[in-house]
Amino acid sequence: MLEGKNVLVTGASSGIGRAIALRCARAGADIAITYRRNAEGADETAREIRSLGRRAEVLRIDISREEDVQELSARVAGQFTRVDVWINNAGADILTGDAGRLSRLQKLDLVLAVDLRGTVLASWAAVELMQKQGGGTIINTAWDHTTQGMEGENPSVYAAAKGGIASFSRSLARDVAPDIRVNILAPGFIETAFGEDANPKFRRKVVEMTPLRRWGKPDDVAAAAVFLASDDAAFLTGQTIMVNGGVVM
Repeated sequence: MLEGKNVLVTGASSGIGRAIALRCARAGADIAITYRRNAEGADETAREIRSLGRRAEVLRIDISREEDVQELSARVAGQFTRVDVWINNAGADILTGDAGRLSRLQKLDLVLAVDLRGTVLASWAAVELMQKQGGGTIINTAWDHTTQGMEGENPSVYAAAKGGIASFSRSLARDVAPDIRVNILAPGFIETAFGEDANPKFRRKVVEMTPLRRWGKPDDVAAAAVFLASDDAAFLTGQTIMVNGGVVM
């Protein structure tokens, strides 16, 4: 599905980003991945990609910093002849470990800086590259519950950033068509570190309210990403695929 394509995935040292990078490699693409802190995880992702016979480049950046994003754009343009697909997956963790104990304002500042600002900056960089090369595909990561809301401090913070990503992406899709397609992935409850560490009562609640009766897996999101990246989605732009087992429809 992606034979001969070059794909960039931000935040691919673990979880959904790693799954997307690996799934794209299995579909025939060469991959560039970014990470901010988890160098070991990024190296492991790269090793797995190379074991599939695909090329892997690893780049350390902070997606919220304009200078880092410009450096990323220049480096990936130098390493690959073109970037066919740019997938903005990098996001801030405000749920697990020390991050879960941040104040409400600290969480808001972090998510707006990394998720929203980072996605906007990276999307602009991707557009500049793709306009020069004659086209491409951008996929941005939002959240399924931005369409109906969810109570709680953390969901409210995520809604502010992820809702902004979704709205921005739809506007960008109109702005850069027809040469560049922009679509949105909106995962729901996925078994990343947060899901794996959630208490059993909450895990059961998620299963009960999900029509497909299970938590999602990172590879479920990755499969949707490969579809949007492929020529099978050539007539899709400005669209959102909610990967959530039907929790939000």
